[in-house]
Amino acid sequence: MAERRLKFWGWGYEDQQLGEAEAAKVARFVAGRTGTTVHAYRAPPTLDEIRLTPPRIGAPAKLGALVSTSAYDRAAHCYGKSYPDYIRAFARDFSNAPDLVAFPENETDIIALLDWAGGANVAVIPFGAGSSVVGGIEPKVGHGFRATLSLDLRKLGRVREIDVTSRAARIEAGVYGPSLEAQLKSSGLTLRHFPQSFEFSTLGGWIATRSGGHFATLYTHIDELVESVRTVTPSGVMESRRLPGSGAGPSPDRLIIGSEGALGIIVEAWVKLQAKPRHRASQAFWFDDFYRAAEALRAVSQAGLYPSNARLVDGEECALAGIGEGKRHMVVLAFESADHAVEAWMARGIECLRDHGGAPAGSPKGGRDETADAWREAFIRGPFNREGVISHGIMHDTFETAITWERLHDFHAVVKSATERAIHVVTGRAGHVTCRFTHLYPDGPAPYFTYHASPTPGRELEQWQAIKMAASEALIAAGGTITHHHAVGRDHMPWYLKQRPALFGAALEAAKRALDPKGILNPGVLVPAPTA
Repeated sequence: MAERRLKFWGWGYEDQQLGEAEAAKVARFVAGRTGTTVHAYRAPPTLDEIRLTPPRIGAPAKLGALVSTSAYDRAAHCYGKSYPDYIRAFARDFSNAPDLVAFPENETDIIALLDWAGGANVAVIPFGAGSSVVGGIEPKVGHGFRATLSLDLRKLGRVREIDVTSRAARIEAGVYGPSLEAQLKSSGLTLRHFPQSFEFSTLGGWIATRSGGHFATLYTHIDELVESVRTVTPSGVMESRRLPGSGAGPSPDRLIIGSEGALGIIVEAWVKLQAKPRHRASQAFWFDDFYRAAEALRAVSQAGLYPSNARLVDGEECALAGIGEGKRHMVVLAFESADHAVEAWMARGIECLRDHGGAPAGSPKGGRDETADAWREAFIRGPFNREGVISHGIMHDTFETAITWERLHDFHAVVKSATERAIHVVTGRAGHVTCRFTHLYPDGPAPYFTYHASPTPGRELEQWQAIKMAASEALIAAGGTITHHHAVGRDHMPWYLKQRPALFGAALEAAKRALDPKGILNPGVLVPAPTA
């Protein structure tokens, strides 16, 4: 049987592509809700349409079995899944493809590849599954290197050890989400970290990018689930001690979590597991006022209930998901437990929502709410539908952040209006901007903005950049973070440099020099790329 391959240009597998008619249907629906314009269909690229420049360097014979220069492998490791990535892919522009793609099978292979790359002045970009939406895995490294090598860890995909007593597992970094959970199944335990990219992302990628997962509270980031990390760097191997907690100085795990491949190659980690939930309940509520809904969720978060799901979705985004007519805002609240019934927690959560004017969206059946389930299905379909929208010339992109509760009202209004204004100035037409909360903390939420616009054909990248800049400047000026869970990559570097303290930046650069003396690891990410 032929291997089921990922698309080299977009989200999911090659057999998960919207047909032209289905793409047109999705685009017309979105255009009707957002006021954007549907253009003629642009078919996705095929491999025979791609022109790749010859590799600038060849791997030595001893590494030849690990390295590929095939058109598919090079094209599939060129881009992530951001809007500008799609625009360039649809334009058949793969000029920045890596020269080589390596598939190491173990730590020894990684060490050999890094030793060779350091000596040959080859930039190395760690690659999990390519779901970055911030330019985190693109071989865009400046002119100081002879060539680029994409280091794909998919063959390091095993659960090596399960500690049922302490509920933890030692897992290789290249394992995809579904395979990870399948290998844990017999233990009765689960990592239960489900980012939207779950099917097409890896444990190492989650750790490297500080991924945000399924839980809207408590276990929001992969950070909360990591016990120790083993990392291969050009200077040697670094492994932290596996402990439930430690106060022994700055955490070596925290240095690697979120390092985005710029400090080393994550090869495995011990992560905390949970028993699979047996008790579940969910309920959706409608609110007439967005900020009253936010106040309701603040009450929930500060009550110490720790719901597994606690989302606020504004009315316009609900309508885009096919839920409601856009006039009311939805709050989804859910609880789950492997140990105890959750009705008491749900009852208190519902009380908080009712106290702030919330009205039930429907009657839950069997503990689950149909409105909440409809939103979940739309959420899962989102990345596939997005391709249909982009193929018809509609700009669709997102950005996310976090802010404290007392600043939320002004922050939300300023960022939303700045983005709408930028879209109008750049495209000459009104834009459409929506917001939802993806995660919730006692001291503030994580707002996630989605926008649609009608770019000028041929000027999509230029106009996207202008809108991105305006939105990012607005959220940084208003006190938010440039990213809550999408990572920094290359796209967010200008604002990351503004957000981080200057002295911390100097310390990070010093750590980079210690771990990666020749600067070959993902140049330009977290630390500015060398200029020569």
